[in-house]
Amino acid sequence: MKLNNEPTLRTIDDYNNKESSRKRKTIRLVILGLVLFAGLLSYIKMTNNTVSDYIGTPDNPGINVTPN
Repeated sequence: MKLNNEPTLRTIDDYNNKESSRKRKTIRLVILGLVLFAGLLSYIKMTNNTVSDYIGTPDNPGINVTPN
């Protein structure tokens, strides 16, 4: 049973490269924004990657790695 109010691909405005130029520009801006945002997050993650390799506290100095 096919419903009469159900859209088909031919009746959708954006099907088969018939979308408006405004929609194309919007999609391009969204993709560009997401790429720039991901780049910014990557840059922040790479520049703030300062990890202390010291294991221990003044009371418990940590692992002794010097040979006996």
